[in-house]
Amino acid sequence: MLQKATRISGIQNFSINEYGLFSINVATWGPFVLINLDGKEIAPVMENNRSLENEWLGSSSEILANAGIDQSLEHVARREYIINCNWKVFCDNYLDGGYHVPYAHGGLAAGLNLGSYLTTLFEKVSIQTCQSAELEEEENFDRLGKNAVYAFIYPNFMINRYGPWMDTNLVLPLGTSKCQVIFDYFLEDSHKKDKAFIETSLLESDRVQMEDISLSEGVQAGLTSPAYKFGRYAPRVEMALHHFHCLLYGDLIEP
Repeated sequence: MLQKATRISGIQNFSINEYGLFSINVATWGPFVLINLDGKEIAPVMENNRSLENEWLGSSSEILANAGIDQSLEHVARREYIINCNWKVFCDNYLDGGYHVPYAHGGLAAGLNLGSYLTTLFEKVSIQTCQSAELEEEENFDRLGKNAVYAFIYPNFMINRYGPWMDTNLVLPLGTSKCQVIFDYFLEDSHKKDKAFIETSLLESDRVQMEDISLSEGVQAGLTSPAYKFGRYAPRVEMALHHFHCLLYGDLIEP
């Protein structure tokens, strides 16, 4: 509520109660702060944390909670990338069910058992999971852990949980052929003092992002070619990609 307004003498029909900042609904889940700007009052059921996560994540919430995504991890780094592609192209790259991984990410692919790749669809969330490959005994750097979970929350937010790490990706449109992707990195307490591990992990993550950027910008260039023609979905791997497109189509046709 507005507490005081100076130098407004002479204004007619002015009510201090009608001006000022408006209230917003705020809640937390794990390391996330959730904000609802629709102006509606929080329903009593939303005060329950389980109901809150169901509202945000739908029926995928329990799976993500079991993957450790709701743990209170410590934020250790942020990286921001400006990419010369439409924001949806970047999302498409994320959602192709690991289709591009063996070809674009040789280092990452070596640490994953791609034969275990699995995609599961929910209301507005898709989850891709993949087990890690067996490490050689002499290898002591294990960024990925035993299992990786990649969750896409429609329309433009990703949560990735692997080993002691979690990172989030927020994709922001900057035009029809440019976007910004903001990466935030969270780490379990057991590793937060291991500076060498953190530095090596972030460098490895940055290498993967640069590979994805090159791929996404190449796709964007191809989309502008007069020779471009739409393709088909690979039914065994691109389920999450098709799911994203269906949700987007629904919002564009019936906003």
